Amino acid sequence: MIGVLIIAFPAQPAAYAQSVPNGQLIFKQRCSTCHQISAGQKAGIGPNLSGIVGRKAGGTTFNYSPALKKSGLSWTRPNLDKYLAGPMKLVPGTRMTVSLSDPAQRAAVVSYLAQTN
Repeated sequence: MIGVLIIAFPAQPAAYAQSVPNGQLIFKQRCSTCHQISAGQKAGIGPNLSGIVGRKAGGTTFNYSPALKKSGLSWTRPNLDKYLAGPMKLVPGTRMTVSLSDPAQRAAVVSYLAQTN
């Protein structure tokens, strides 16, 4: 008699499934030490980022670096992505030193920031 062996593989466990990064959580973990996100809140070490998408870089009353003021940038989604990938690469002389190397995390943070507009 010939037997048949059937091996069943379970579906991929949720722990191994790739998840979409949560922009609000990443902002809280990586950005909120220096930045506020709610309109009307006083700026901290860094400027308040409420309404940043579409705003001119250095365009609030915060004490920005001369390099950022002179950059001529507007905070479009692509420019925010580039800046978060390497602030000092995009704007040499900026005071911001924190970057996000993961493209998915940057996209999540930029989407979160866009919600504040």
